[in-house]
Amino acid sequence: MATHSWQSYVSNPAQVGGIETSVLDNGPGRGVRIAWVNTGTGLRYKVVLDRAMDVADAFYNQHSLAWLSHSGVTPPEPFTEERLNWLRTFNGGLITTCGLTHVGGPEKDEFGARGLHGSISNLPAEIESIIQPDLAKGQLTMSLTGRIRETTVFGPSLELKRTISGTLGEAVIRIRDEVTNRGNAPAPHMLLYHVNFGWPLADKDTQIVWHGEWAPREDGFSHRYFREGVDFRTCPAPLDEHSGPGEAAAFIRPEKNAAGWSETGLYNQRLGMAAIVRFRKEQLPWLTNWQHWGRGEYVTGLEPGTHGPIGQAAARREGTLIFLEPCETREYDLEIEVLTDSESIHQFLNPSA
Repeated sequence: MATHSWQSYVSNPAQVGGIETSVLDNGPGRGVRIAWVNTGTGLRYKVVLDRAMDVADAFYNQHSLAWLSHSGVTPPEPFTEERLNWLRTFNGGLITTCGLTHVGGPEKDEFGARGLHGSISNLPAEIESIIQPDLAKGQLTMSLTGRIRETTVFGPSLELKRTISGTLGEAVIRIRDEVTNRGNAPAPHMLLYHVNFGWPLADKDTQIVWHGEWAPREDGFSHRYFREGVDFRTCPAPLDEHSGPGEAAAFIRPEKNAAGWSETGLYNQRLGMAAIVRFRKEQLPWLTNWQHWGRGEYVTGLEPGTHGPIGQAAARREGTLIFLEPCETREYDLEIEVLTDSESIHQFLNPSA
């Protein structure tokens, strides 16, 4: 954002951007706390404080970035962690957090029963701070910080401290997560960021961008779409075969740049816009590309994670399941940026050029 004499033009910083909190008062989400964040660039997004501070709606100017499910925002339901009940309150949204101890489908073994993608996204945050920009002092940064506790007596007790921040004049969402074991015994840990892009950013001929070795998920549907000779890096028109549960996914070992960041995202040439997801490879070594092109349920997910959504049992068998010692903390960094200038988009599409 260009430097101005703010005092000469603006009385209230909200004229430029900032954070506004409120409570939904109608429909299924009645009573849910939210925060709207306006970056002053055209990028604005809704943080659902009662759902792990996940990001629901997100817009760049008039264009939606996120896919939203039929349910919309709903209150947290911590006891939906059974079988596929997680889907009943899955809003989609730009970011849904999966974990903190299990990422993947429902399963049961000698260590317990686990529902789809864990319970963290159905837990409310305790908000610690809201920092607004201060134009008079030249402070353009803003942030929301909260703590979400996934805990049970005699079981794992994990705490997620989440800070969502941004800068006026930058079309960027920054997330800094710290996961700490507050219990007195080692705790299993898995984490995945379910980033869901929808129309009009995701549209026929939109490019899906990622780099790295990949393999289809182990199911017949995924093998039909993620294979040589099929253009699975371009969004198709809605597909009838993706109606209902039709979906495909690939597990990717993303490449990283010299600074240790991996990048993935979408580029819509008609809109002249790209959305980039950045994450640190040493923190999140896996990326999942989920594709569900059903009519009226048109979405692709780009999902950085400590694992692919293979489940705790499989991670345990293959020796990759993370265990956090008491008081141990793991840190994670994620960014989503919107690009509209041709030079930055070209660099995103051609990182080695």
